[in-house]
Amino acid sequence: MASEIKNRIAQAVKDAMRAKDKQRLGVLRMVMAEFKRIEVDERVELDDARVLAVLDKMVKQRRDSLSQYLEANRQELADVESAEIAVIQEYLPAGLTEVEITELLKSAIAETGAESMRDMGKVMAIVKPQVQGRADMGAVSKLVKALLG
Repeated sequence: MASEIKNRIAQAVKDAMRAKDKQRLGVLRMVMAEFKRIEVDERVELDDARVLAVLDKMVKQRRDSLSQYLEANRQELADVESAEIAVIQEYLPAGLTEVEITELLKSAIAETGAESMRDMGKVMAIVKPQVQGRADMGAVSKLVKALLG
């Protein structure tokens, strides 16, 4: 099944071309190129879940770069990363609040019967598809550790 999100991004590429929005076009083409690379390498068609995982990874990479640029006082490069993050995030679902994440984690812990850190993998396996693209997985991991700790 083709990805609805991928189709929206492909349409946005055409819209950006028509609007002559070079910066946005560049980011969207980069995203589409990454989708194409994965599809060719793995010989698969990306579904929405995989598209969200790719977009989430791209945002995370840019956040890492952004923090490094800010530490190095390279504001012009930080601004580019911020702009790319903004464009990519348009195609991610709305973020979850910490309260919503905690509720998801509590239900996953109850569902798996997790009692200690040894059970963290079981909890993350249930939670990850639900929060993919909607929350920072590092923060989710810390919350799981706090709840199981």
